[in-house]
Amino acid sequence: MAKRTAEGEPIIIKKYANRRLYNTDTSSYITLDDLAKMVRENVDFQVVDAKSGDDITHTILTQIIVEEESQGGQQMLPVSFLRDLISMYGNSMQAMMPSYLEASMANFRKNREQIQAAFAKGIEANPLAKMAEANFKMMQNAAEAFIPGTLKAGSKSAKPDQSSELAQMRTQMAEMQKKLDELSK
Repeated sequence: MAKRTAEGEPIIIKKYANRRLYNTDTSSYITLDDLAKMVRENVDFQVVDAKSGDDITHTILTQIIVEEESQGGQQMLPVSFLRDLISMYGNSMQAMMPSYLEASMANFRKNREQIQAAFAKGIEANPLAKMAEANFKMMQNAAEAFIPGTLKAGSKSAKPDQSSELAQMRTQMAEMQKKLDELSK
């Protein structure tokens, strides 16, 4: 559960017309980087337009993602995922996507401690490869359910592509291990 103010309410961040963000809890101006840090620290906040009072939290969080993706380092969102996500707008399945993505992230968070423990113990192949393969199959099945024809025509599975996908996943997992090691220092 996210940290909240003493009263149990989310911290209110006001966004002014001059694009400045004001943290009402600390009575100070902050940046998008500060908001990103608050998210990482599990601090609950709500961003409101100072003039209209409209809740613009979704827009600001999306802006943070765009900023994070555009900054030099490794991008988290693959182009294929972004294309699939964009293709869902206006699709009959659009209404299902928010709950599906939330459930996927909840499942990832639930398994994150197990993954971190496995990395810490130096287990490279077996448990993580099995979890990655299971997650890959789940995502393939979900993609096929949402966008029929995603799998290769005439086949019931994408086994020829799985080896390259698993190789990519292993590379990504190695990069995640490196980041986890850096964070644990």
